Amino acid sequence: MMASVHARLAGWRNQAPFLWHLARQELIERHSGSLIGKAWTLIAPLINILVFVLVFSKIMGARLEGFGAEIDQYTYSIYLIVGILAWTAFAKSLSAITNLYGEQANLITKVRVSLKALPLSVLLAESVVYVISMIFFAAFLVLIDFPFSAWWLGVPLVFGLQLAFTYALGLLLAVLAVYLKDIKEAVAVLLPVWFWTTPIVYVSDILPPWVLSYMQLNPLFQFIDAYRDLIMYQRLPALGWLAALVLVTLGLAVAAFWLLKRTERDLRDCL
Repeated sequence: MMASVHARLAGWRNQAPFLWHLARQELIERHSGSLIGKAWTLIAPLINILVFVLVFSKIMGARLEGFGAEIDQYTYSIYLIVGILAWTAFAKSLSAITNLYGEQANLITKVRVSLKALPLSVLLAESVVYVISMIFFAAFLVLIDFPFSAWWLGVPLVFGLQLAFTYALGLLLAVLAVYLKDIKEAVAVLLPVWFWTTPIVYVSDILPPWVLSYMQLNPLFQFIDAYRDLIMYQRLPALGWLAALVLVTLGLAVAAFWLLKRTERDLRDCL
């Protein structure tokens, strides 16, 4: 059994350069034809953060109290940016992975690429964008004198779990989407609904207790709550919910791997 695991890990390591090439290609193609090309990968996150701060802190004056007079004017922007960055990484990755096998049908039929490993190229690309965005976000926090703490070290761990969850759910949907074409449309329709049932632009405290108890079952609710705990409130996130997310992720991964193993040969023929 251990030999089998080592063989699989070696196989994935061998495909790492190819997956990185696909991720790099994805980032380049997003802005192909534009005058400054790859530079948009850096510029777009910076502009987004500046717009959020300008609109919500300076124009609308939205704020959350309790962080000090100088920082309170920016707190709603911080609250929003933390949620938006995490959501964008999730939503873009999930949508891209769901459609991946159909869009990469040419590649899959010509190259013996691992169908399990292929979604990692999407996650790599989105991780690059997320890291760049977080660097700009951290620079903004430095400029406004927002306090940093060791709790920031937990952010990569939560993001790693979010990537694993996205991978497992995305892989399951990607396999189903080959046979059920409505999956692609359903994901496109449900993602905006999922967005608004996650406290990204509003504070969960405004919700009635019975609504909140149901919304807490939303995985993205817990991921974004964990980021805000670590970055804004500088405290330990709810470990019980994070442990539950680990179990949900493992369950989705088992289901996705089982389904892919059962259908892989037919799936390649259907593309």
